[in-house]
Amino acid sequence: MTERANVLSANRAFYRAFAARDMEGMSSLWAEDAPVACVHPGWDAIRDRAAIIRSWRNILGNPSSPPVLCKNETAHVLGEVAYVLCHEVIEGSYLIATNLFVRERGRWKLAHHHAGPLAQAPETSEPPPRLQ
Repeated sequence: MTERANVLSANRAFYRAFAARDMEGMSSLWAEDAPVACVHPGWDAIRDRAAIIRSWRNILGNPSSPPVLCKNETAHVLGEVAYVLCHEVIEGSYLIATNLFVRERGRWKLAHHHAGPLAQAPETSEPPPRLQ
């Protein structure tokens, strides 16, 4: 598997944990040695791993949190660092997200997640999927 494919696999694991509300899986994806940060839509930056994990516990534990689907992902590998740009689809609306990964102990781990609203839907040939 290429490094780009490995990064995309790590990104997909992030969104699988998100969709499944899998807190253990979400926690295992975040870097432990590298500095980390997370910017949820509308939130200020969280710069502490424990606080990031707490934020995900609150989001994933909230039964009214809508499901999230990742679309249009592209990965870029820069040595021991990589990033993925993608769209998050939430209730038919799009967010733009950047997920930054670092290689820790031979595995790609999240060091930064940032998602925010788009002023307009991305150019795409198909309408955003509706999650049920």
